[in-house]
Amino acid sequence: MVVVSSLRLPSLTSLFFASSRSTHRAPATLFRRQQPYLAAARFSAQSAASSSLPETTEELAPANQKKSSNSNKVNQDRVITPRSQDFNAWYLDVIANAELADYGPVRGTMVIRPYGYAIWEAIQDYLNVKFKETGHSNMYFPQFIPYSFIEKEASHVEGFSPELAVVTIGGGKELEEKLVVRPTSETIVNHMFTQWIHSYRDLPLLINQWANVTRWEMRTKPFVRTLEFLWQEGHTAHATPEEAEEEALKMIDVYTKFAYEEAAIPVVVGRKSREETFAGAVRTYTIEAMMGDRKALQAGTSHNLGQNFSRAFETQFTDENGQRQHVWQTSWAVSTRFVGGIIMTHGDDAGLMLPPKLAPVQVVIVPIWKKDDEKAGVLNAASSVKEILHSAGVKVKLDDSDMRTPGWKFNFWEMKGVPIRIEIGPRDVASGSVVISRRDVPGKQGKVFGISMEPTTLVGYVKDKLDEIQASLLAKATSFRDSNIVDVSSYDELKEAISQGKWARGPWSASDKYEARVKEETGATIRCFPFEQPAGTKTCLMTGQPADEVAIFAKSY
Repeated sequence: MVVVSSLRLPSLTSLFFASSRSTHRAPATLFRRQQPYLAAARFSAQSAASSSLPETTEELAPANQKKSSNSNKVNQDRVITPRSQDFNAWYLDVIANAELADYGPVRGTMVIRPYGYAIWEAIQDYLNVKFKETGHSNMYFPQFIPYSFIEKEASHVEGFSPELAVVTIGGGKELEEKLVVRPTSETIVNHMFTQWIHSYRDLPLLINQWANVTRWEMRTKPFVRTLEFLWQEGHTAHATPEEAEEEALKMIDVYTKFAYEEAAIPVVVGRKSREETFAGAVRTYTIEAMMGDRKALQAGTSHNLGQNFSRAFETQFTDENGQRQHVWQTSWAVSTRFVGGIIMTHGDDAGLMLPPKLAPVQVVIVPIWKKDDEKAGVLNAASSVKEILHSAGVKVKLDDSDMRTPGWKFNFWEMKGVPIRIEIGPRDVASGSVVISRRDVPGKQGKVFGISMEPTTLVGYVKDKLDEIQASLLAKATSFRDSNIVDVSSYDELKEAISQGKWARGPWSASDKYEARVKEETGATIRCFPFEQPAGTKTCLMTGQPADEVAIFAKSY
C-alpha cells in the first residue's frame, strides 16, 4: 500500500459534495436531461475547496446520472450549449459529446478517451520527430522523487510546494523519507546528470521524456488544468551560458512552428516577467494563445535555468583548461493542455473543429441509400473511395453503420470536428462522383457536388481542400486574435481593455509591485514581453518612466 498526501489538501466536504454556491453555474443540461453522454453529467461545475475561490472554478467530478438504455434517444439528446451563451458549459459539452475525455474517480482527474488521445498522439508524432532532429534522445525518469531533492533549490520548492502530492507510507510502513510524486523533473534529472557528466566531452547532454506529472490543483478544468496530466519535458546541460540560451530559444521556436503549422493556433511568443518566470529559472520563454473567450492559454514554455539547479546539486564538469565548472541548463515542455487549446481556439456551436494535420480522422465517408437494392452499389463505391484516399495517406473513415440516419451521421461527425465529409448516394454512383462538405464552411456554402471518383482527381481535390482548411483555420484565429489585442498607453486604458475581455499591449518598465497591483485590480497578468517589439521610444504606462519594451496583459487559464 502507498499513501499519498498533499501539502494543500481540500476539505473532505469539498471532495465529495458540490458547493451550493456553484450549482447555479452548472450547464442547464444538468437539470433537463439525465443521459450519460452529456457534459453536465461528466464535468460538473463545482467549487473546489473554499468559499474564497472564484465562482468560475470548474473541476472534473463524477455526477450520479441515470443511464439510458435507449442509445438512439441519447444521441438525439446530444446538445451543445452555444459558445456565446456560456463558454465554459460549451467547452465541457464538446469534450463529453465528442468523447474526448471522461471523469476519473478522484476529484480533478480525467480519463482521456481514444479520440482525445489520438489528438495527443498526433502532437507527439510531430514533436518527437522535431526533438530528434535537434539532437535530443528520449529516456525516462522515475515518478517518485525524494522530498529532499525538491528542497535543494529554494525558489523551486517555494514555487511548487503548494501543488505537491507527497507519499508518506509505502508497503504498509511509514517511509524514512517522504517522496514527491513528480510535479516536474529538474531535481531528479540533476541528480542523474551529476553521475553522468564529468568532462566537457560529455556536453551538451540533450534528453527528453514523455511522462505524466501530478500537481495538486485546486481549480481544475479538463485538459487545461488537472491533478495529473501528460506532457513531454526536455532537459539539457551545456558548457556555456550562450549554448543554454541558444537551446532555450531553439525549443520555443519548435513549439511556435508547431502551434502555427500543425495546430493552426497563432501564438504570441515572448519572455515571461520575473513574477511569471518558472520557479528556479533565470528566464522563461512562452507561447501564449488566445482562446475563443479571449482568455490567454500558456501553451508551451522553455526555461533557461542558468546554473541554479547545477549549483544546488553540484552538477559539474571539467572544462578544457582542467577547471571544474557548473553546467548551464534548460528545460522545456508542452502538455495535453494543447488539446484544450485546440478545442477552445477552433470549436464552434456545432462542436469540435480540428485542424486537418492533427485530426484523428481527416475525411469521413457517409454512404446514403433508401432502397435495399441501392445499398450494395453505394457501399461498394464508398469502400472504393476509402481505399483510394487511404492509399494516398489520408486518414479516412467509412461510416457504413445502418443503425443511424445520414443526417444523424452528418451532425455526429461535424461535432467530432472531422475536416471533410464525403457523401455518396445512388446518383453519385451512377455519375462516378461524390459530394464533399467542409467542416469549416457551414451549410450549402461548404458543399461541392460532382467531384470525380477518379483517383488522381479525387485525391488531388481532397488534399487541396485539407490544406485550404488548415490555412483557413489559422487565418480565422489570427484575425480573431489581432482584433482583440488593444494598444494602451495608460493604466486606465489597460483597465478598460481588460474589462472588455481583451488583451492589452503597452510599454512597461514598472516594478514587480506594480505588476502585482495590476493582477489584484484587474485579474490580468503579464503574459509575456513579445519578441516582436515596436520601434521607437516608449513610456511606461504605469510610471511614466522610459520603457524598453511593451508587455501583453490578459486574463488567463
